[in-house]
Amino acid sequence: MTELFARFARRVSVLTGTPAAFLLAVLVIVVWVITGPLAGFSNTWQLIINTGTTIVTFLMVFLIQNSQNREAQATQLKLDELIRALAQANNRVIDIEDASDEELERLRGRFQRLHEHVGEVMDPNAGAAADAAAEESFAAESAGAERTQR
Repeated sequence: MTELFARFARRVSVLTGTPAAFLLAVLVIVVWVITGPLAGFSNTWQLIINTGTTIVTFLMVFLIQNSQNREAQATQLKLDELIRALAQANNRVIDIEDASDEELERLRGRFQRLHEHVGEVMDPNAGAAADAAAEESFAAESAGAERTQR
């Protein structure tokens, strides 16, 4: 059932993201507007578009969420692989999406301080070796600060 839904969601996601799908939606609205005078702008005429759009919107929410979940997971896996593959990368951030809000905020603050520190000491013309040295220096300072806080 899950695989069937995943295939269906992928297919619908691809189809609804096309110009043809957009034009079909516009055509439905144009036909509805044109039929308004023919139906005397009745409550039934209004109910048809309201019901149709509500049903489509309700179902699309689940399909869009499925698509976004799949994309986020694929992106996260790609990032995890890049982090794992880089020797100087901090492997502690591989599963960071499972961290608490407090842990994420603490890490964000650490990276913000790294960014500020690196921006202060790096010469744009110095090259990668100078950048690495600056980052290493900050990492050592941060490790010392973390030990002091404990």
